[in-house]
Formats: sequence, structure tokens, C-alpha cells
Amino acid sequence: MSLAAEKSFVQLRQITHRTHGRRNGPAVRLMSPSDFGQLLKPFVFLDFFDMQGPPFVGALHPHSGIATLSYLIDGRMDLIDPDGHTVALPSGGVEWMQAGRGMWHGGSVGDEKHGRVRGFQLWVALPPELELGPTVSAFQNAKDIVSAGPAQVLLGSYDNAHSSIQAPSPMNFLAVKLKAGERWTYMPPSGHTVMWVSPVEGGLLANGEQLHPEELVAFEHSSQSVHFEALTDTQFILGSAVRHEHDLELGYYSVHTSPQALKAGEAHIQALGKRLVEEGLLDPRYVR
Repeated sequence: MSLAAEKSFVQLRQITHRTHGRRNGPAVRLMSPSDFGQLLKPFVFLDFFDMQGPPFVGALHPHSGIATLSYLIDGRMDLIDPDGHTVALPSGGVEWMQAGRGMWHGGSVGDEKHGRVRGFQLWVALPPELELGPTVSAFQNAKDIVSAGPAQVLLGSYDNAHSSIQAPSPMNFLAVKLKAGERWTYMPPSGHTVMWVSPVEGGLLANGEQLHPEELVAFEHSSQSVHFEALTDTQFILGSAVRHEHDLELGYYSVHTSPQALKAGEAHIQALGKRLVEEGLLDPRYVR
């Protein structure tokens, strides 16, 4: 069936915004709260990284009011969880870190033995009932991630596939692979009026419009479907969600729903940081 014929049966949602983001070394920031994050919240940050060579070491740093999901397409990451343990994340794996009222974490990306390292880190804003709640961390290997057709369900649920990671609000985060010539239609769950896509590689059409690698594409706020067609072998990530109806109160590493919650989260971060300094685990220069 042609795309025109399919459109006569299914209403498709339209692309409204596109960006190639801002590059900083091996990473591209595709979304931040000051731009697409306002349009696509609860999704507020999205980084894509693609690197080779010596590992990049990220110092311990804090978060509050948000959750991060790191998805590793290729390579390896070594991550320090909120309890101070180092966890190796292999190719295809996922790390979920729900900061709640505050936590510190860090780690390194890549090593010289594993060659190319590619992946995404997504930040999502937490709702008021969770933004000052406890810290939650979870890790999944590729073999433990469930799939619905060509889509791996990294977060949320789609068709009969449900991620074991508990999403903080109704949202999906999918990793999709299509062979050249394959088609797939994403029919969002009820209420998922927020939707975006970011291709990793290959030629991809969305409702007949071509998308490009390392691009973020935002769709109109609606409940309609999006039809994908692979021109070549391709993979992309997709996010959809019920819209986060709260303001984004921003700190340096924090996102909250009110000035009062931001103040509480940042105070907890500082208290944790001082304890880490006393334990010799953190350079005092990192604590304000």
C-alpha cells in the first residue's frame, strides 16, 4: 500500500520543528530546557555522543528533580552509582538514574579496547510527587530489554512489551531498527501528545519527509500516528509522552517544578557533597 493510500486510513501527525543541536567535542546536545525541552517536556535534555580513542572521564556531579536514561548503542561505559559502586554498562545496555531530591554520580565513557562508543543520554523532568523523592537506579543489559516488533522498549510500554524500569510518568522511549525497505507505524498510547525522533544512521522517511542522522525532529502535539519507511538500513530513537504541565525551574544540574522544590533539591545536593568531601571522595572545589 502506498503512503498516500495509508494516509487515507490513518491520520498522521506532522513535523513542526527540527534541529541538529550544538556540538561540543564528541557530543551533540540536541535538546535543552531553554529550547526544545520547553516544547517536549517531560523530555528536557538529549545528548548524542560518538567517540573513539582514550576514555572520557566524567567527574562526580549532582542532579535533583530529574531522571537520566543512558542508552549505549556501541562500546562500553563505566558508571558510578549513587551508592559509590562502579557498574560496567555494555553495548546495548541502559542505565536509569532517578535523582529525586538529589544524588551524585559520574563515570567514564569508552576504553581503548572497545573502539567506537555511541549512545544517548536523555533527561526527563520528574512530577511534583517524585522530584523530592528517593533516588532510584537500575541497569539493564541488551538481552533483558523487551521488544515490540522492531522497537526495543527502553522505558514505558508499547504493544505487549513493558520495560521493567518504572517510568515516573506516562512516557515511552524506544530504540528502533529497520532494514532497507521496511515500514513501521508508531501509534502512540492514549494521551501521548508529545513526540520526537532522532535518527542514528541510515536513510529514514517519517510521513514521507526525510530525516537525517544526528537530528532531532519534533512532531505536532496531537494523538496521531507517524509512519516510518527505511530507505537504507537504519536505526533511530523515539520518545512520546503525556505532556509535563509544570514550569521548568532550572539549577545548574537540576530541574524542578517550583522555586521551593529547586531550593530543597539543591540544599540536599550540597549536604551530600560535603559528606563526600569529608569521606575523601570528592574535590571540595565541586561543592559551592
